[in-house]
Amino acid sequence: MSARPKSHLLPMLLRLAAVAVLTMAAVAANQQPAQRPITLPGCPDRCGNISIPYPFGVKEGCYFDDSFSVICDERTAFQATLGVPQVYNMTGYYLGNSDNPAVGIVTNKTWSTVDLFDIDVVSGEARVSMPVSSDCSTSDTYHALSIFVMTVNFTDTFLFSSTRNVLVGVGQSVHARVEGGLTSSNYSASCTSLFDEPSAAQNGSCSGLGCCEADFPPGLSQLGVGVRRQRNTMWETFPCTYAMAVDRSWYNFSLQDIYGQRDYHKFPRGVPIVLDFAIRNDSCPADGKTSPTACRSDNSRCVNGTYGSGYLCKCKDGFDGNPYLSDGCQDIDECVLRDKQPELQDIYPCHGKCKNKIGGYDCHCKFGTKGDAKNGTCTQVFPLAAVVPTVGVVGLMSITVIIVLFHLLLAEKRKAREFFQKNGGPILEHVNNIKLFKKEELKPIIQNCNVIGKGGFGEVYKGLLDSQVVAIKKSISVDKFQEQQFANEIIIQSRVIHKNIVRLIGCCLEVDVPLLVYEFVPHGSLHDILHGSNKMSLNLDKRLNIAAGAAEGLAYMHSKTSSTILHGDIKPGNILLDSNFDPKISDFGISRLIAIDKTHTARVAGDICYMDPIFLQSGLLTKQNDVYSFGVMLLELLTRRKAATGENSRPVKMFLDAYSDGEAAIIELLDKEIVVERDMELLHKLVRIIAECLKLEVDKRPDMTEIAECLQGMKRSQIKYPDA
Repeated sequence: MSARPKSHLLPMLLRLAAVAVLTMAAVAANQQPAQRPITLPGCPDRCGNISIPYPFGVKEGCYFDDSFSVICDERTAFQATLGVPQVYNMTGYYLGNSDNPAVGIVTNKTWSTVDLFDIDVVSGEARVSMPVSSDCSTSDTYHALSIFVMTVNFTDTFLFSSTRNVLVGVGQSVHARVEGGLTSSNYSASCTSLFDEPSAAQNGSCSGLGCCEADFPPGLSQLGVGVRRQRNTMWETFPCTYAMAVDRSWYNFSLQDIYGQRDYHKFPRGVPIVLDFAIRNDSCPADGKTSPTACRSDNSRCVNGTYGSGYLCKCKDGFDGNPYLSDGCQDIDECVLRDKQPELQDIYPCHGKCKNKIGGYDCHCKFGTKGDAKNGTCTQVFPLAAVVPTVGVVGLMSITVIIVLFHLLLAEKRKAREFFQKNGGPILEHVNNIKLFKKEELKPIIQNCNVIGKGGFGEVYKGLLDSQVVAIKKSISVDKFQEQQFANEIIIQSRVIHKNIVRLIGCCLEVDVPLLVYEFVPHGSLHDILHGSNKMSLNLDKRLNIAAGAAEGLAYMHSKTSSTILHGDIKPGNILLDSNFDPKISDFGISRLIAIDKTHTARVAGDICYMDPIFLQSGLLTKQNDVYSFGVMLLELLTRRKAATGENSRPVKMFLDAYSDGEAAIIELLDKEIVVERDMELLHKLVRIIAECLKLEVDKRPDMTEIAECLQGMKRSQIKYPDA
């Protein structure tokens, strides 16, 4: 009996080793970084070879506000143009010497927008072109002067960076100056370059011999760069002098720049200058408060603007990406970066085993040592004489553990297969639109740190799955009746594909209570927007869009699928909003399917605050019950008043009492934010829809198709006014 296990031990260990190697290879393959989005969905992220990250954008709806708009014309050499800053150019031809410019005659004045070179949302900077001012002589008595002024004071979004930019003067005899506007005063700075012998100048040095530099202060929104020759005696050798406000890291002085009339500009229409940008209409909240609107990523933080008022969005430590996008800040795998870029090993030190974690990494000492692996202070735990016998004992124990784990693994697989069979796996594995996930695939997401919702139904987790942000719903329990209906409901829901219904991506059946994987909807529920900590301002256009979209989704469920779907729990908490405030109906946990030739079903229990009183009496769910719940939800959307219980609920009762007194009385119940004179006709129409939905005579209520058509008609006829 003892020989048989030994004969099978080695092959078994080899198989386990092979499985481990293949698993490691699969994990390594899955760790290849996917290209991260840099702008809003459906928006261009490039103009020619220039990246355009949000909050910038090239068309309406793709930028945060008008000051971040970029003009894109790929037919030109300079495809991207920042629409707000402008450059004023004044050129003139002057008689006499440069010390007496008053005799000059201005010949040309022009305005132009500025070319965009690149945008860095991490540092809050944009580089644009700034022409070079010059003073060139063609004789002892004649010289041409060109001076440029750049202004960004049409908006306070952009300011000139004082740390990244510098005034540079180039020439044998040049006085360069920069003048600008501060918040409450004017400012000027200058530098001088003057030498008598060309050999005195040196390459790369702006110390006043052929090249000079001067700093300017923070907060400038306008710059004028001027230049004047101090002497004109050496104009044949040094005919031109130049002055420019320029990115200090870009320009490197060369002696060739001061000889002859050279076009040494690296870019045809000017040199790069750095602008700081910020969201100026708000500020960072106090610690623990909700981040401002622009910081959309959960892993972003708010920091005060570099200069002036306003704020910037940054990714938290351990994350990188675009903090202005939902899920734009993603975890940095420091361990992979250390391997791929050795120069980062000082930034992410580890003298042991490196293991990535969300927002950082762990570094442990290798086996047999202890200490601080990040600081490189790991020391041996055992003396050398004890290592050999210890290794023998550990090896024997390891073999024993492997055998035990192997048996546990077989038992776990057997149990998972039983759950798969019980939950309808043999049927669902043949459904094309539903992906069946392994338990191991979802396990990293089903962690307490990823919970985004919790209630009597169970928990909802948020995580990244197959490079897509998903929400995973884990119910507390499933009764016997639900077990029998589960596979059939999943099949039907897999065929419900509508823009206003949350899409079911797949499920995991290898657990006692199946896990459902849905698309993630970033703005949360309508309840949170109306009443919760994420409470937001909603104009009437957005509320109408939410109502019309929810009605479209319900009409589709009631009338446009092979089997009628009754939701049974329509309420603001089950209306989710995407990044464009388009609604998506969610939570089909208590929904029921009925045959096309039947009118009702039993065994459903939704939120009693929104439940039709007729259903509470009969216990039979019909399409008209969903219509009633939609009316209560629409009333809450327009009033921002939470629904209470049943027919005598305070908002419903107040509405019905006021409606009996006339529609004018109803307006007093509505949210003051949407009661404006231009929208009164639309508000009266919406009030009448609510009244129709709340009728106690079930047969007199409209169906959802009629309601959806009516609301869509209102959207089409509504004039789009800008937000107040």
